Amino acid sequence: MMLRERMLPCQSREAVVTVRSYQNGILDGYLQHPRLEKKEKLKSVSQLVLLLDGLIDLEGSWSTPMSFVTREHLNAEDAAVFKIQIMFREHYTWQGRLIWENENQEIVFHSAIELIQLLDEILAE
Repeated sequence: MMLRERMLPCQSREAVVTVRSYQNGILDGYLQHPRLEKKEKLKSVSQLVLLLDGLIDLEGSWSTPMSFVTREHLNAEDAAVFKIQIMFREHYTWQGRLIWENENQEIVFHSAIELIQLLDEILAE
């Protein structure tokens, strides 16, 4: 089997994560995604990863773009706002971009573990 056949393009695999607080690995925030009717409360980074993975599984009929949070819409009480774009997934290896809206920075990640590490580094500061 060719590598191209095994790697699935994720099309509009983009979610917005708003973090209100992060302490000792415990996250308080929410996830917004085109597949979700409302904001999904988050209590940990592992919950975020599991939710994203489940949403990718549902990708089959995605067609509705999401209206995203922009820098102008950041609330003072929000610690950080991220866009997570998952471009490809092969099993549990993800490739994508983490866009930190507060600082207007973009970081490429090559796995779900790397995404977790990046989020932890940024939020632990």
